[in-house]
Amino acid sequence: MSEMTQAFTQTAFSNAPANPQLPTLPTGWPIGSYSSYEEAQRAVDHLADNDFPVTDVTIVGVEPMLVERVAGKLSWGRVLGSAAGSGAWFGLFVGLLLSMFGTGAGLLPIVIGLVAGVAFSMVFAAVSYGASRGKRDFVSHSQLVARRYDVLSQPRNAERGRELLAHLAARVGLNS
Repeated sequence: MSEMTQAFTQTAFSNAPANPQLPTLPTGWPIGSYSSYEEAQRAVDHLADNDFPVTDVTIVGVEPMLVERVAGKLSWGRVLGSAAGSGAWFGLFVGLLLSMFGTGAGLLPIVIGLVAGVAFSMVFAAVSYGASRGKRDFVSHSQLVARRYDVLSQPRNAERGRELLAHLAARVGLNS
């Protein structure tokens, strides 16, 4: 492979492996540990502000957990109402497109799109909710979080990174 081809196949600003689709373990020495991702981001931002080579830095979430927060109970009314609302928006969009590209049709394509969008959306939502037979009668949102976030640096800059983060912790009161 020529140098020019190789330059365009690697990502800029990273020491990523040649095949980024394969999972790889992080490398480097720990230079800080934080209880939230926001604190770890603040630490890396501090390193960047102090001309630290942040391309050598990795934030690692340790002990990952999938957290599912329940947002509410599902009912036929909520399912059909939500489906009608989203179907109305989609139908309105399709109807507007049809009226823009149709000749002399007036408001008819918009009304037809709106009604069809609501109807189809409600039918599909009813079939889907009915098929679940009450096994999942709630709405939730999932998020991947970690117990702590370690900031790693390649060994060549780890000591300087620890010093910079120690100064940050003394100034802001972060756990490091």
